[in-house]
Amino acid sequence: MGIAAEQASPAPAHQRLVGVDLARGVALLGMLAVNLRLAMGVAAEPGAAFATLFLALEGRSAALFVCLAGLGLGLATARLSPVAAQAQTWRRALFLATVGLLHLSIFAADILHYYGAYFVLGGLLLRWPRRRLGALALGLPLLYLGLLFVFDYSKGWNWQTLDYVDLWSVPGFLRHLVFNGMHPILPWLSFFIWGLLLAGSPLGERRWQHSLILGGLAGFAFSLGLHSVLLQQFPAAAGVLSTKPLPPGPLYIGSAAALSSAIIGLMLRFGPNLNQPLHALAQLGRCTLSLYLAHVLIGMGILEAIGWLDGQRSLTDVALAWAVFVVVALLSTRLWLARFAQGPVEMLMRRCCG
Repeated sequence: MGIAAEQASPAPAHQRLVGVDLARGVALLGMLAVNLRLAMGVAAEPGAAFATLFLALEGRSAALFVCLAGLGLGLATARLSPVAAQAQTWRRALFLATVGLLHLSIFAADILHYYGAYFVLGGLLLRWPRRRLGALALGLPLLYLGLLFVFDYSKGWNWQTLDYVDLWSVPGFLRHLVFNGMHPILPWLSFFIWGLLLAGSPLGERRWQHSLILGGLAGFAFSLGLHSVLLQQFPAAAGVLSTKPLPPGPLYIGSAAALSSAIIGLMLRFGPNLNQPLHALAQLGRCTLSLYLAHVLIGMGILEAIGWLDGQRSLTDVALAWAVFVVVALLSTRLWLARFAQGPVEMLMRRCCG
């Protein structure tokens, strides 16, 4: 009877958060691989070692990160008054935007300044009814699809070097932020909104976790199948029908959101039963902001010093650099979290923002 009752009842709040930390750890591992490949200037040519894995991670790790950002915001503000929730959200937005803009000046694929924008808009959406949030999450990719036929998606880009030529002009920065950057508000805000919706769900219930897993996998498979069918019918529209992140068309948004849901469901399901490897992964998830900055400021700094950012490396070299960084990150977070509850940048943000 005791076991049955335990399985039927929602998991305690701290167990749900362990699952969220696990999902953050998964997202971090994927995002490190993607960013290191970009920084090292290595193409993921089909047929090369690790190519399939690197291509599968593109855009999906970042999408999971943004979903988790919305989920974390929803959980963190659930018990606050509307005014307090909005004020705290906007303080965090200012912090993330400031750090992100500084980071953007040295790393073109920065996501933190986008986080600042997501949090600004998220503060306005916190108390919206779930139906309106859902409609907005579904509507933004469709709106974006229409914009792709009106505006030039490639404007500002040098695709050979992945440089954005007018990033620091006002028109260029706004275009990059809203429309055609790495993680533009339109339509990436849909991931953030989906996270907010998940935060209001019974995350501790086994039935809901299983629904996320199965529904997410089914949605991912459906998106890929629909992509294949539509591509055969409309080959000229390959760009907007793609499941790749550039440009982020509706099938990309749908497939990445579905896969993110499945991963979050899996981590919530197994989070309460941590073994040692999962515990280490959850520790990474508690320090993602610190580790994200460290992999650029320290990790890529070392790679530049030893000449590994020259564009002459292989995917095997990228995998090696990733593995070394992950081992160092695991050891560092274990030592740090033995004394502190959060990563250093997370602690700074909490002190600055409440």
